[in-house]
Amino acid sequence: MAQRVQSVQEFLQDSFVPLVAALCSEEAERVTRRNNLGFCELVKPFCRLTSEVHMRDPNNQLHIIKNLKIAVNNIITQPPQPGAIRKLLNDVVTVSQPAEGLVANVITAGDYDLNISDRSVKASVPWYSSWKDTLMGLNTSTFYSATTPWFEAYRESFLQSMPASDHEFLNHYVACMLVVSSSEPEPVEQFLKLSQEQHRIQHSNEYSYPKWFIPNTLKYYVLLHDVSVGEEQRADSVYEEMKQRYGTQGCYLLKINSRGSNRGADEQIPDPWSQYLQKSNIQVQDCCDDGPYTVISSKNTDHFIPLDELGNDSKVDGLSNNFKTHPLQLDHTSDSGCFDGTDYLKSNASLYESKKSNTGTPHGMCLTLTDHDRIRQFIQEFTFRGLLPHIEKTIRQLNDQLISRKGLSRSLFSATKKWFSGSKVPEKSINELKSTSGLLYPPEAPELQIRKMADLCFLVQHYELAYSCYHTAKKDFLNDQAMLYAAGALEMAAVSAFLQPGAPRPYPAHYMDTAIQTYRDICKNMLLAERCVLLSAEILKSQSKYSEAAALLIRLTTEQSAWMGMDSDLRSALLLEQAAHCFINMKSPMVRKFAFHMILAGHRYSKAGQKKHALRCYCQAMQVYKGKGWSLAEDHINFTIGRQSFTLRQLENAVSAFRHILINDSKQTAAQQGAFLREYLYVYRNVSQLSPDEPLPQLPLPYINSSATRVFFGHDRRPAEGEKQAATHISLDQEYDSEYSQQWKELEEQVVAVANKSIVLSNFQPTQYCLNKYSDNSRFPLGVVEELITVEVAFRNPLKVPLLLTDLSLLWKFQPKDFSSSDNGETKELITSGKDMIGAEVISEFLINSEETKMARLKLFPHQTGELHILGVVYNLGTIQGTTVLDGIDSSVGMQAGKYIPNGTSVRGRQDLEIQGPRLNNTKEEKTSIKYGPDRRLDPIITEEMPLLEVFFINFPTGLLCGEIRKTYVEFMNVSKCPLTRLKVVSKRPECFTFGGSSTILTPLSPSTSEHCSAYKTVVKHSTSVCSLMSSASSVDFGAGTGNQTEVIDVPLPDSVLLPGASVQLPMWLRGPDEEGVHEIHFLFYYESIKKHSKMCHRVLRHTAVICTSRSLTVRATAYRSNALEDEKGEGDNMLVFVDVENINTSEAGVKEFHIVQVSSNSKNWKLQESINLSEDKDIKLANREKGKLCLKAVRCKDLLDNYTFADIIFGNEQIISSTSPCADFFFRSLPSEFKRTQTQHTMHASQGTAKQSLDSAIRLIQKCSEVDLNIIVLWKAYVVEDNKQLILEGQHHVVLHTVGKEAFSFPQKQGFKKILGNSDWEDLEQESPEMVLFNFFRPESTSVPAKPSPDHLSNLIKTSLHYPETYNHSFHQKSLCVVPVILLLSNCSQADVDVIIDLRHKTTSVQKFAGVYNLGTLRVFAKLSDQVTLFETSQQNSMPALIIINSI
Repeated sequence: MAQRVQSVQEFLQDSFVPLVAALCSEEAERVTRRNNLGFCELVKPFCRLTSEVHMRDPNNQLHIIKNLKIAVNNIITQPPQPGAIRKLLNDVVTVSQPAEGLVANVITAGDYDLNISDRSVKASVPWYSSWKDTLMGLNTSTFYSATTPWFEAYRESFLQSMPASDHEFLNHYVACMLVVSSSEPEPVEQFLKLSQEQHRIQHSNEYSYPKWFIPNTLKYYVLLHDVSVGEEQRADSVYEEMKQRYGTQGCYLLKINSRGSNRGADEQIPDPWSQYLQKSNIQVQDCCDDGPYTVISSKNTDHFIPLDELGNDSKVDGLSNNFKTHPLQLDHTSDSGCFDGTDYLKSNASLYESKKSNTGTPHGMCLTLTDHDRIRQFIQEFTFRGLLPHIEKTIRQLNDQLISRKGLSRSLFSATKKWFSGSKVPEKSINELKSTSGLLYPPEAPELQIRKMADLCFLVQHYELAYSCYHTAKKDFLNDQAMLYAAGALEMAAVSAFLQPGAPRPYPAHYMDTAIQTYRDICKNMLLAERCVLLSAEILKSQSKYSEAAALLIRLTTEQSAWMGMDSDLRSALLLEQAAHCFINMKSPMVRKFAFHMILAGHRYSKAGQKKHALRCYCQAMQVYKGKGWSLAEDHINFTIGRQSFTLRQLENAVSAFRHILINDSKQTAAQQGAFLREYLYVYRNVSQLSPDEPLPQLPLPYINSSATRVFFGHDRRPAEGEKQAATHISLDQEYDSEYSQQWKELEEQVVAVANKSIVLSNFQPTQYCLNKYSDNSRFPLGVVEELITVEVAFRNPLKVPLLLTDLSLLWKFQPKDFSSSDNGETKELITSGKDMIGAEVISEFLINSEETKMARLKLFPHQTGELHILGVVYNLGTIQGTTVLDGIDSSVGMQAGKYIPNGTSVRGRQDLEIQGPRLNNTKEEKTSIKYGPDRRLDPIITEEMPLLEVFFINFPTGLLCGEIRKTYVEFMNVSKCPLTRLKVVSKRPECFTFGGSSTILTPLSPSTSEHCSAYKTVVKHSTSVCSLMSSASSVDFGAGTGNQTEVIDVPLPDSVLLPGASVQLPMWLRGPDEEGVHEIHFLFYYESIKKHSKMCHRVLRHTAVICTSRSLTVRATAYRSNALEDEKGEGDNMLVFVDVENINTSEAGVKEFHIVQVSSNSKNWKLQESINLSEDKDIKLANREKGKLCLKAVRCKDLLDNYTFADIIFGNEQIISSTSPCADFFFRSLPSEFKRTQTQHTMHASQGTAKQSLDSAIRLIQKCSEVDLNIIVLWKAYVVEDNKQLILEGQHHVVLHTVGKEAFSFPQKQGFKKILGNSDWEDLEQESPEMVLFNFFRPESTSVPAKPSPDHLSNLIKTSLHYPETYNHSFHQKSLCVVPVILLLSNCSQADVDVIIDLRHKTTSVQKFAGVYNLGTLRVFAKLSDQVTLFETSQQNSMPALIIINSI
C-alpha cells in the first residue's frame, strides 16, 4: 500500500497546485545551464512556501493559506504524444523497484506474519527465507502499511501528466514568468519580445494550448543576473528601469552563480534537486533482462514530473521524441475521442533539462547557500506580491460577474445557506440522463465562470467557498445534462468537502461514485475515472474504510478497454495490488483475499510487461498459500515465479521455484508433472551452462531417505552350486532383526573371550558388516583394503512420471593414512578423486518408475589405507520418452530390458547423504535439551589387508529325525592374500554338530567316497553273546571338561593355518535336535590373521542353518539296586536298568521301522554288563507306535578313574565304538552343565570352614548313596522308503540316570511329551519333572548341602542280602530243634561310619516243630550315622522272597 510521509490532506493539496508558465530567453537558459539545470528545474526545490500566506475572500474575510506549493513549467506548444504518456508511466513503474538492503516490512495479520519485502528478489526468493526472523516494530500510525514506491511514482506521474481540459481549470496556467538575463544587450527589449510571444501563444488561433486560466494572465518579469561574470551595476540599473515600467510587484532581480565553476570543488554544497529530477532518457534494455536499472528516487517527498516533460518544443530545445523505440510501445493512431475532445499532452521540451540529471551528474555547482536563499526568496516574493494578489483579484471579479448576471445576493459566499436550505429539485438518476457528454459551454458561460471560481478557490485552499461553487455548478450542469462538466464538479465537490477544516460535513463518497460512473459509462473517459478512483481511495483509506476502498479499486480493474491507446493491464495491476493491501489492513485482516488479489495483480503485471513486479506479487502471495495444503495453488504460484525469474535471468530463483514444485507432494496430473519437470531441467541446464566451473548443485529429485542408507563391507554372497551351499553370512537382502543381532553379538563376545584366554574385553565392539539405522554407528566402521564397500541408497520418486538417472555413482573424499607405521596413522594430502585410491562403480542407467521407492547399490573399491568419507551421490537427472501413465498402466512396462530412450534433457547434479545420529538421552543435560549423537556409517576407516574366509556346506540336510546322526562336509576357503589361523566356531547349539575329535582330522578325498557308509565308527562283532564291550575316553578329547565354554569349538585345520587361496574339506556330523519342529542353528566362524593389526584383530563369518526335525523315538530308563545278582567278587554291588523305547514317529516321515542296534552306557562309576532278555530274538524292531522294554545289568567299575567308561551292548552284527566320534561327541556336548555344577561344588566346598566342611562331606556321601550317575545311549537305525529306495538312517538318544528308582526321560518338550503320555500320566510325571533331564542338566535343587540327610537317603545307606540254602533237611524226630545257618550280608553304600541295629523281635518267638516254608525276610535293619541319634529303617529291595523250605526226614 502507498505509504506517504504526507497526510492525505497534503497529498490532495499537492495534487492540484497553481500552475505558472515560464518563458525564458536563450541567454537566461545558458546562465542556468552552468548548473546543469534549466530555469524550471532550478526553482523546483524551492516552490513550496515555508510560511503562511494571507489573502481575503470576496466577503473581505481573512483567509490563511498554509504550506502552499506552486508549479513552474516551461510553455509547451506541441500537440500531445500519446505514446509518451504510455511509456512514461510504464517506465516510472519499471524503474521504481524495492530498494535493496532495507529492512523488510512485516505485517502481522491473524496467524500470518507477512513479509512485504522492500528487498529485491534478485538476491533470494523471499517467501522461502526465514522471514519470521525479520519481525520489526510496526508503524506507529493507526494502520499498518507497506511502502509501494512504484505506485506512488505512478500516481504522481499520472496526476501531473493529466491533460488540461475545457471542462475544468485546475491544469490551466494562472501566471507566466518572463525570464531574461542581465547580460543581454537590451534586456528590456527582450522582455517585450517574450511578452509578445506569450500573448501570441495565448490569444492567437495558431495555438490551442496550453490552456490559460483567464485572458488577462499575470506576467511577472524576472531579470536573471550571473554574479560570477556579469556587471552588478548594470543589472541594478536595468532592474530600476524594470520597476519603473512594470512596478515593484511585477518584476524581480534574481542573482545566482555566486561561486565560480573552477573553484571550491572540495566544498560540500547540498543538492536539493536530485530527488526531483527525472532521468531524461529511461532506457530499458529488455523486459526480460536483469540488467542494471536507474531507479527514480523513491523517497516519500515531493516528486513532481512537470507536464512539459512530455512534449517536444523544438523552439526551446529541439529534442526529438525518443519513446518510439520502446519495445512495449503499441502501434496505434491517436483517438481524440478518448479524451472528450480535450486531449492534451505536453511536449518533451524540458527533457533536455533533465537529460544530464542522472545520478552521476552534479547540480548547482555554481550556486552557494546564499544563492539557494535568494531563489527561495524569489519564489516567496513572486507568490506574495504577484500570484496571490492576482488570484484574489480574479476571485473578486468572478464573484462580481456572477452576482450581476444571476441577480443573486451581494456575496456568493454569504448565500451558501440559502442555496442549500431552499427547495431542492430531485436529481435525476445517472442512468436517466442522456449521453450529452459532448455539450460544450462558451468560455463566457456563467456555469463555467462558477467552475472557474471554484477551481481558483480550491487552488488557494479556500475549500468551503470552493465546495459551494462546485455544488452550485453541479446543479447547473445536471440541469443542462452536461455530464462531463457535472462529473468534474461532483469530483471536486467531494474532495473539497473532505478538505474543509473541522469536517463540517461527512465525505460524500456517493459524489465520487457518481463521477466515476459518469466518466466511465457516459463520457468513456477512463483517464478521469482513474483520477477519481485514486483520489477517493486515499480518502477512504485515511478513514479506515478499507473494504470500500478495495471495492472501489477493484471496480476499475474490470475494464478491459484501453485508454489513450494503452492497454489497462498496468493500471489494473497497480490497483489490484493496492486493493490487496487494503484487505490486509482491515481490522480483521482478510489474508486470503490479500493473497488472491496479489496473484491477480501479478498476472496483470506480467501482461503489462512488468516482470519484476509480477514476480514480487507472486512471492508475497506465496507466504499465505505456502504450507496450507493448497498444493495446486502452490504449484501454480511456484511455476509462475520460476518462469518470471527465468525471464529476468534470475536463474537461481527460477531453479528454486521449480524445485519446490517437484519436491512437494504434488497432486497434479502426470502430464502436468512432466511439464514441470521439463521446465526445471531446461532452467537448470541454463544455470549449469552459465557457471560450468562451479561445484555441482543439489538436485531435488529423486527423494533420498538418508536414514535408510545401508553400508555393507564385504563381497557379494556366492550362489549355491549344486550340493554346495555357501554360508549365509550377512547381505543387503536380509532384513534387520534386533533379536538376531543381539544373539550374534553374544556369540562373538563369547568366542573373543575364549580366544583371549577367557578375558572379557571391556571395550569389546562386535564386528559390523552391515550398518543401518538400527546399528550402533557411533564408532568409525572398519573396511579392508581391496574389499568392496557397498552403499545402498533409498531413492523415492514422488512424481507420476518415471525418472531416469544416468552415470550414477558415489561422491567421496579420501585421506590416505598408513596404519602400519609406528605413529599409527601417517596423514597424507586429502584426495577427493582418483581411481588409484578408490575405485567407484558407475551405474549407467537407473530407472525409477512413477511413485516408486527403489534401492540403488553403489560400490567402492578402496586400494589404499586411510579415512574414507562418503559424501553423497552424483548423477544425471532426466526422464524418458513416453512417460505418460494412462488408466494406471505404467508406460515403462516393457522397457526393463535394454536401453531406455531419454527425452534429450538431462542435468548433472548431486545429493548429499546427511544422516542425523540418534538423540542423546543419557545425562540430565541431554534429557532437557535436544542433542544428537554422531552417525559415522558413511565414514569408514580402510585398514590393511586381512584374511577373508568363505565357508561352503556340502550335502547339508534340511530335514532330520529327532536324534538322527548325519555326516556332511564343510569346505573352508581362504580367498584373500593373507593366511588365516585360529579358526573357531561358536554356536548356542553345540549339541547339534561336531567336527570330531583329534582322530578324525584326516578327511576323505571327497564327500562321495563315504556317501553310503555309516556315520559311526563300527567293527564287526564276532561273538554271539549279548555282553558288553568296554572302552574308555576322556571328556577333554571331545572339548568337554576343560573349563572352556563348550559352545566354542576349534575347527581342526591341518597345521592350524589356511594359506591364501587354499581350501580344505572337513567332515561335520549333525544330530537332529530332540524337539520336533523347525530349528535355526547359528554358526559363527572366528578367525585371525597371522600378522597382528592395530585396527582389526579378528574377523567373523556367520551362517544360519535351518533344520526341520520330525519325531523318532522316546526313551525312558529306571535304575534299581539288585540283591540277587552278584558281580565277580560276589559283593553284589550291581543294578538293574530297565529301558523303555517307544516309536512315536508318524507316517509322514516315511519311516518304516526302527531297529535298536546298540545300548551303551557312559559313566565313571558304572557300566552295563549284559542284557537280561527273556526273548531268544536279539533283533529289536519297533514299528509305528510300538514299545520295547530292555532289562540290563549294570555293575560298578573296577577302577575309579577320571576317564569315562563306555560299555556297549550290541543287538546287531556291528559294534558302534561309542567312545569315539561322533557318538561320544554328542554325548559329552549334552552334558555341559554337569561339569559346571561339579566345579561349582568343588569351589564352594573349598571355600568353607573345616568343621562345616567335614559335616557337609558326610552328608554328601550319604546323598550319593542314592545317586547313580549312569548315562544310557540308545543307538538305532531307521529304514526309510524314499523315491522307491530304502535308506538307512542312524541316530542316538541319551538318558541320564541320577537317582535310584527315579525314572528319567529322553523327550525334552513337555507339550510334546504330554501328547504322547496323555493327561493322567503327565500329571503324575509332572510332579517328578525336576528329575527329567536331557539337554539342560542344571538340577533345580539348590547346590547347598542340607543340614540333615533325608529319610530316603538314609534308607539307602545299608544294602542287605541273605545267604541261605533254599532247602534244608532235618529230622525232627531225632532233634526237635532245627538250626539253619543263614548269613546276613550288610553292605555300607557310603563312605561314612554307620551304626546298624538288627531287630528280629517283631515276630513271634515260639519255635516251630514241624516242616514247611519259612520267610526269612521279616527282619528289620536300622541304621544311623555314628554321630547321629535317629535310627532309620533301611529299605529291603530283594528281587525275590527270602523263603526257605525245611523238609522233615
